[in-house]
Amino acid sequence: MTSEAQRLHGHLVGQQGSRRSLNTPALVLDLEMLDRNIAEMAAFAKAHKVNLRPHSKTHKSADIAKRQIAAGALGVCCAKLGEAEALAEGGVESLHITSPVVTPQAIARLIALNDKARDVMVVVDHPDNVDALAAAAAKGNKPLTVVVDIDPGIHRTGVATPDGVVELVKTVTSLKSLKYAGVQFYCGSHQHILSFQERQSKIEERTEYLKGILAKLDAAGLKPGIITGSGTGTHYIDAKLGVFTELQVGSYVFMDHDYNVCDLRGADKPTFEQALQIDARVVSANTAGMVTVDAGLKAMATEKGPPMILKGAVEGSTTRFMGDEHLAVIAPEGKAAPALAEQVILTPPHCDPTVNLYESYHVVKGDTLVDIWPVTARGRSR
Repeated sequence: MTSEAQRLHGHLVGQQGSRRSLNTPALVLDLEMLDRNIAEMAAFAKAHKVNLRPHSKTHKSADIAKRQIAAGALGVCCAKLGEAEALAEGGVESLHITSPVVTPQAIARLIALNDKARDVMVVVDHPDNVDALAAAAAKGNKPLTVVVDIDPGIHRTGVATPDGVVELVKTVTSLKSLKYAGVQFYCGSHQHILSFQERQSKIEERTEYLKGILAKLDAAGLKPGIITGSGTGTHYIDAKLGVFTELQVGSYVFMDHDYNVCDLRGADKPTFEQALQIDARVVSANTAGMVTVDAGLKAMATEKGPPMILKGAVEGSTTRFMGDEHLAVIAPEGKAAPALAEQVILTPPHCDPTVNLYESYHVVKGDTLVDIWPVTARGRSR
């Protein structure tokens, strides 16, 4: 079935300046920025002798996952089973599911995916789940690879105590239908700490906790082959500490505003480029110094506040949500706001849930639409 984006904009692909002819709001991806971000993280990982397993929950795209793998990534992470299924259907063969899969109906789908895809891993954090996965995997075509998830103190998922980790790994290794691959340790609450020094200090403390668990596993003859975790916010610190064997970075490919204001590498300047953008248009211009554009609450995730303006309004302009379909663009006092029908380019406050609102990426080079990519795993949250 032809997507709405293809129907409206397919004829614009390759036409010089065609970005300005997009119906809005439109989710736009700057291809050159994207590829530079992918190359930068790949080069960083290679220099620090650590593997990359980027998180696809950010982009939900088989096209982007394949670009990351082509640049050297081992495969991708998926937050949900449905994302992994969608990416597998799109030709991505190496998939790690970072959240537990526990219900009978979901486990049945997981075993089917494991039988079909080349390389599937899933986390576990509870002995009952381990037993259920083992029983189901015994009826499949090959063992299921599992990674034991360690709670870094968030209390979201993961085994809560060091001894509990050791016991769960012992349980996994005793079951023939499961293959113990390693451990996962993701400090999600640390990723957006603005100060590099504060983020570094807190990650160093959490890494000492992880090292203690790894020492216990080693002493029990259960040394993990994979130690996976980290994220865009802590990738630099984690790589320098040298404990992780692979990094689960995600948002670096797009760089929403929430990450862009973080000092990622202690250099007090952005490391990656804001490749993900939302094109909007002025639909009303009847108030001095203020206009309304057509990208409101339905056009982006809003829990991080209104979007920043990348292009199309004078410096210092601000935004304010005006409802489901509308956003105010407010010029500084004494300055002119954009004119009716003018293009305003916004940067999403939070990229992952913003992407989930759209069916397609409008891929551009400069001001020209060069391709339209589906958001492969859009809405696949089950």
